[in-house]
Amino acid sequence: MRIGIQASYSGGFRQTAAEMRDLEAAGLDVAMVAEVYTFDAVSQLGYLAAVTERVELMSSILPIYSRTPALTAMTAAGLDFVSGGRFTLGLGASGPQVIEGWHGVPYDAPLQRTREVVEICRQVWRRERLQHDGPRYTIPLPADRGTGLGKPLKLINQPVRDRIPVLLAALGPKNVELAAEVAEIWEPIWLYPEKVGDVWGEALAAGRAKRDPALGELQVLVSVPVAIGEDVDELHDAVRPQLALYVGGMGARGKNFYNDLAVRYGFEAEAKTVQDLYLDGRKDEAAAALPDELVRAVSLIGPEGHVSERIAAYAEAGVTILALQPLAQSPEGRLRTVETMRRLAG
Repeated sequence: MRIGIQASYSGGFRQTAAEMRDLEAAGLDVAMVAEVYTFDAVSQLGYLAAVTERVELMSSILPIYSRTPALTAMTAAGLDFVSGGRFTLGLGASGPQVIEGWHGVPYDAPLQRTREVVEICRQVWRRERLQHDGPRYTIPLPADRGTGLGKPLKLINQPVRDRIPVLLAALGPKNVELAAEVAEIWEPIWLYPEKVGDVWGEALAAGRAKRDPALGELQVLVSVPVAIGEDVDELHDAVRPQLALYVGGMGARGKNFYNDLAVRYGFEAEAKTVQDLYLDGRKDEAAAALPDELVRAVSLIGPEGHVSERIAAYAEAGVTILALQPLAQSPEGRLRTVETMRRLAG
């Protein structure tokens, strides 16, 4: 099992990059950079490419709406070039709050747009003359929608690889089916290993049935809070605020994908309570209302023996990459966490 970690996007990136070098030496396999309404991920990934040597670099995630498909393909090819073939393109639909509220574009047809973006990227990386006629993207633009002067072009540069790995972040059944069909890696969020089959088994099977064998076996990446220690209750309490943010506050009532996931995990009443409290501004109460079972299931927290057992449960559920969210606040603590997880994960 590979071990990854997400770079902080709260500032101080040079210090973060220096820490990534130390984590790389400690056995880190994947360094991830998020892109929400922060500094862009691409410039930071380019910086990491320059200061690391071995670690795989990954966008986690680039929203499909914020760049044209061709620019997304160019960006991925450029990052793969400057990193010497170490880049994975992580894509996702994000949500309407960010896409419409920050980027100012309609949040429409996420499933179809994702499929077409992946198709266009792979065509660009193969250095084919770009021609695409889909429900959402038509390239070149036809004369009745522009000047009529557009013509099929191909990427000038020779990419390092003609198939850069694609990760799709997906939660809903149709999105997960698409990821299992067309992506090298699928990223759910806070995965409950024992309930993967119940929640996503049918979608994964449907996607795999249509999967191109050339893509290889579907990898699964999961971000998970991690802490090795005996103060289990206190450590689990540290996870609650972020989990409550997603279940309760990341979206409106009736339009919160993460709340929907908690419901599919079997916590319908609790998910509603958490959302009601959070949207009423009672965030601490919302965090306290999260079911202990959910908090413990989606975390790797406890003594080494317990964490080792939970790693095995994640592996049994198909997880191949653990993206660590260390609860340790210091670089030294995060380094020890990576070293320990590297040893326990094998």
